[in-house]
Amino acid sequence: MSTVEQQLDDLEAQITSELPSDISVSSVKYEGPELVVYTRDPKKFAQQGDLIRQLASKLRKRITVRPDPSVLSRPEQAREEIMNVVPEDAGVTDLDFHADTGEVVIEAEKPGMVIGRHGSTLREITKTVGWTPEVVRTPPIESSTVSNVRSFLKQERDERRDILEKVGRQIHREEMSDDEYVRITTLGCCREVGRASFILSTPETRILIDCGDKPGAEGEVPYLHAPEALGAGPQTIDAVVLTHAHLDHSALIPLLFKYGYDGPIYCTEPTRDLMGLLTLDYLDVAAKEGRSPPYESEQVREAIKHCIPLEYGDVTDIAPDVKLTFHNAGHILGSAVSHFHIGDGLYNVAFSGDIHYDDTRLFNGAVNDFPRVETLVLESTYGGRNDYQTDQQDSERNLVEVINDTHDKGGKVVIPAFAVGRSQEIMLVLEEAMRNGKIPEMPVHLDGMIWEATAIHTTYPEYLRDDLRDRIFHEDENPFLAEQFNHIDAGEEERQEVADGEPCIILSTSGMVTGGPIMSWLGHLGPDPDSSLVFVGYQAQGTLGRRIQNGWDEIPTSEVGSMGSGDGRGTLSLNMGVETVDGFSGHADRAGLENFVKTMNPRPEKVLCVHGDERSTQDLSSALYHDYDMRTFAPKNLETFRFL
Repeated sequence: MSTVEQQLDDLEAQITSELPSDISVSSVKYEGPELVVYTRDPKKFAQQGDLIRQLASKLRKRITVRPDPSVLSRPEQAREEIMNVVPEDAGVTDLDFHADTGEVVIEAEKPGMVIGRHGSTLREITKTVGWTPEVVRTPPIESSTVSNVRSFLKQERDERRDILEKVGRQIHREEMSDDEYVRITTLGCCREVGRASFILSTPETRILIDCGDKPGAEGEVPYLHAPEALGAGPQTIDAVVLTHAHLDHSALIPLLFKYGYDGPIYCTEPTRDLMGLLTLDYLDVAAKEGRSPPYESEQVREAIKHCIPLEYGDVTDIAPDVKLTFHNAGHILGSAVSHFHIGDGLYNVAFSGDIHYDDTRLFNGAVNDFPRVETLVLESTYGGRNDYQTDQQDSERNLVEVINDTHDKGGKVVIPAFAVGRSQEIMLVLEEAMRNGKIPEMPVHLDGMIWEATAIHTTYPEYLRDDLRDRIFHEDENPFLAEQFNHIDAGEEERQEVADGEPCIILSTSGMVTGGPIMSWLGHLGPDPDSSLVFVGYQAQGTLGRRIQNGWDEIPTSEVGSMGSGDGRGTLSLNMGVETVDGFSGHADRAGLENFVKTMNPRPEKVLCVHGDERSTQDLSSALYHDYDMRTFAPKNLETFRFL
């Protein structure tokens, strides 16, 4: 008998001994990081509300209780009884029964009312029908991504259970090594922005953190082929952790499955959905530009199937010697500071991912309070000596001023923005400014994936700032449903109508002007001196956005396609005004990064400054060393740091 089988037998015996004699256990299984207990007495389990919590505390495991399929009531009967238990105001839109696991997925407009205070309504459902309820939110704005992901995971439910059982056995296998060390190997984003990727390794486990591309630098990917990375094959990796969905962190996650990876991806639920949206668009853009995509849509589906979503604050076993906890990073929807607890109190490492330390309109600021952290891997995008962003209120005033000036001239404001994060931040600013009369009411056209990304934001309001979440819960106050927002979905014909029409604001991807519909807007409106191009986010070295920001006013028509009026020399004259409004970035500025470290509890012994150009990483590393007397590094790619 394998050690895992023996473990499960021992756990089943221990659980049985802890339970009242009238509650039976039919089987115990590992499914991913959770221990799943099947019982023929789910109603009795539910009647003793603290029983599961007490078991979880005693066994130090995440426990889910499910009914044995043999005792389930018929779905038609259970449906009627569930609807009698759940308050009508919850707005239940669907019930989906899965007899193989005894779960019923309840989709509702107000999930909190289905859950009840401290889970009381969920327990009442199980007490009444025996089925185990799982609750998901009905998106206030219909999202094809959320719908497709949910239906795909439902369709792949059997295979997903097999994946989870396999992962569970890997997590709970017996430790084989007596050595003790922790190593971090840098595979990208060191002294550069983009292609974020790291290996965290112990004698027992190898974990890949992020796997992104580099904006504006085709072909520059993480050093996955290096011997210390995936040189021996992706199957040498035990787990992948994805801090957030931006392509410079997620674009090449599906590539791992092309080359044989078959393990878990740990991320938040919104990160999973956004990764699906952004990587499929990544393939679409590559095809439109005549480039060979590095993988196919099938690998994106494989990645989604292997995702194990975690919530902020949940301590989760992901390997025999590693526990992972996600905390809010304040950067984009679902972004996470990833805290790794290694061994039995041996060592602790936190990867910041991308962070915003202060509150924004969209998010609460990044969390920096941990039980222990010896080493911090810290982003440094704005870590340079002079990288101080404008105060948010000043930034909003500056944006309002540019919009009013452009509107008075009869022009149009074009804002290139990331579909995820910055676009929603700007939408909130525009909605409030129009509501309060600070700018004239005018159409705000959303091009590219912005509307779909916004729909995903409204599906997961619990990840948003507290007051914004409350507004989204009340449909008549949901700022994203304001009537001035118009989703452009008819393509070039609709863009031409907008370009020929009245003053308006256009939010369009891509945020760094590296492709997508923004190129078409440059063609339509670039020659118009009354219109304005407004940058509100970071423009990486090598991108067209950075070149325009630095003064380029002659753009090769190959960059903007066939749109616009070339001058016969294959160039487009950019006559529109170009403005940069700082303060809307999803990244902390120099002060925010220093404050994140200064107020971090506990303060780390070592800091690796990454994800910034050479000047930014070295400036931040030097400042943290001098100000806080800690060991700091500005590593290059392909360096390995050994701790202990």
